[in-house]
Amino acid sequence: MKPVYVINGFLESGKTEFISFTLAQNYFQVRGKTLLILCEEGENEYDPALLEKSRTEVELIEREEDFNPANLTALEKRHKPERIIIEYNGMWNYKNAKLPWYWTIEQQITTIDGSTFPMYYTNMRSLLAEMIRKSEMIIFNRCDTVREQLNSYKRNIKAVNPDADVIFEDSKGEIDEIFEEDLPYDLNQPIIDLDNEGYGIWYLDSMDHLERYEGKTLRFVAMVLKPEQFPKGYFVPGRMAMTCCADDMAFLGYACEYEGADELKQKEWVKVTARVAKEYWADYKGEGPILHAVSVEKTKAPREPVISFS
Repeated sequence: MKPVYVINGFLESGKTEFISFTLAQNYFQVRGKTLLILCEEGENEYDPALLEKSRTEVELIEREEDFNPANLTALEKRHKPERIIIEYNGMWNYKNAKLPWYWTIEQQITTIDGSTFPMYYTNMRSLLAEMIRKSEMIIFNRCDTVREQLNSYKRNIKAVNPDADVIFEDSKGEIDEIFEEDLPYDLNQPIIDLDNEGYGIWYLDSMDHLERYEGKTLRFVAMVLKPEQFPKGYFVPGRMAMTCCADDMAFLGYACEYEGADELKQKEWVKVTARVAKEYWADYKGEGPILHAVSVEKTKAPREPVISFS
């Protein structure tokens, strides 16, 4: 079987940049030749030095009717590659694409220019849908000016392909964004119960999206931390977290107002039910999450006391 990688997207959507980046990676510097089949010529060209280093041969197919099993087989016989990359023309209906029967699509990826996505989604929705329907990964690039729309972009994609991984990138790289529909808990519940995974995600998400949690009531198991010189009637319920290794540990928690705080013991385990507010706190050097306890009950340590983000 011949492994084939299909990269599709409309003109100037970032296909060439993505393929160039892939060819330059060490994991792609493997034995044998790569056949790169271009179905359109964009403004960006491939670096001849990169093509030579990665042992990549380039062939151009300019007409949709020429993209057929017979011609593709002929190109394969001419170059005898170990693998094939197809930069597919976004204006060709992907539903009509036919490959030689023994070619196996190893991965299909769609690249999308985030700044022009609404135009294509409105005017060329059927072509776009065929591109993303079987893609395993959808990469939105150039998202610097459309960050507020990314949530709706993701919903548009998931409506067509619920299983696709959707990645957003801006000029600084991948956008590490948590979307509300990806949260492992329901924000509309009267009391939001946080397990190990939920607590870690809530802690990180509340840094960027505190507005989601203002006025909400949370319930979680936590360790008591009572910092020196902390105001009377406050403590920090939180969890130890390991982000990559045992040497990289941190206590994750926010200040909590509780009238019985003085009676709590350092490092004891409690079940906290608390309402989230946005208030000034000196350690935050501004406003941030403050918890107001509804109840604090002693409990036993969880089976996995340390949260892992690895």
